[in-house]
Amino acid sequence: MINVTIWNEFVHENIHDEVKAVYPKGIHMALAEGLEVNGFAITTATLDQPEHGLTENVLNTTDVLIWWGHMAHDRVSDEITARVVKRVQEGMGLIVLHSGHFSKPFKALMGTSCDLKWREAGEQEILWNVNPSHPIAEGIDTKIILDHEEMYGEYFDIPTPDELVFISNFEGGEVFRSGCTFRRGRGKIFYFRPGHETYPTYYQPEILKVIANGVTWACPATGNALQFGNMEPVRALGGVPSV
Repeated sequence: MINVTIWNEFVHENIHDEVKAVYPKGIHMALAEGLEVNGFAITTATLDQPEHGLTENVLNTTDVLIWWGHMAHDRVSDEITARVVKRVQEGMGLIVLHSGHFSKPFKALMGTSCDLKWREAGEQEILWNVNPSHPIAEGIDTKIILDHEEMYGEYFDIPTPDELVFISNFEGGEVFRSGCTFRRGRGKIFYFRPGHETYPTYYQPEILKVIANGVTWACPATGNALQFGNMEPVRALGGVPSV
């Protein structure tokens, strides 16, 4: 069983009625309820919990962390950011959703500004499946149509992705790399663009399917931890047998 922690800053839903109307129990709970059919062991965490709900114990028992944030990136502590980054490098999977592109953990892992163009106009978005053999695209048709979404447009200031799974085009003409994978240390990262807080994107079955596929793909591989620092030779040096 894959242990999944869904982190949501849970700010919009508490202060904006239009967001609360779409996600009355929070984006994290909508995701948890939508993903539970996959048999994951799901827990949730939010910004205002002690240590943002991401204690050492929580992260050490998390196989894949799903992250949604938007208006409170600056309120995430540097200590918790470093803790998340360390766990990813050790092998924990990370799924970054929508405006999580500007989160502290994602920016730290990418090493770039992660900035982009945007527009809130309720435009149609078409997510094109450009890597149909990829595990994240399993069961997904050639495209996913979202009737209303926020526009994100290129240039998206990220490192060149290891793999590109989805590209979006928007009603206003922009395109965007909407499904990107990266590897950092032993950890696998999937950035997935859709999910503006005023639209019911996270109730759409195809979107939930992509996220579920991403969780399965990002689940840590088995194997020994990475080793660094001063090491003894694996074979004798200078013709002298090693002890």
